[in-house]
Amino acid sequence: MIKEINIKDRKAAEQVLSVQLPAYKIEAEIIGCPDLPPLKDTADALRITGETFFGYFIGETLCGAISFKEENNVLDIHRLIVHPEHFRKGIAQKLLNFIELRPMIEKMIVTTGSKNTPAVAFYLKNGFKELEKIEINESLTITAFEKYLLLLDD
Repeated sequence: MIKEINIKDRKAAEQVLSVQLPAYKIEAEIIGCPDLPPLKDTADALRITGETFFGYFIGETLCGAISFKEENNVLDIHRLIVHPEHFRKGIAQKLLNFIELRPMIEKMIVTTGSKNTPAVAFYLKNGFKELEKIEINESLTITAFEKYLLLLDD
């Protein structure tokens, strides 16, 4: 089940962090960047991001989450995370499909580590187009993607 997470609630933020840290630890290993910035997040840092969070729950257990900001009909995905115990179960796909249905969104944007081939393949498979590669530092390059959505008339 997908439901909104009140990230300002400390327990909820800790729950998200319990998914985020192991998920980004795997990404850090894939891309060879052990000091990936999301690995330094704390529950308090998540609480003040200003991002909207939705989680994928199995019972009471948070298995994956997506967070984003919306501005000028653009949805900027900040994190799409799945706990490693729940990889390859379609959770990331369900979360992405869910936010694509938000009203008034014309475009979605996202970045991911350029060497994170599973994430790059995921976004390309879902109709995102690569915009550019951005070198953050000598060990981290990210790729920016965008996807235009068709607005349906009511």
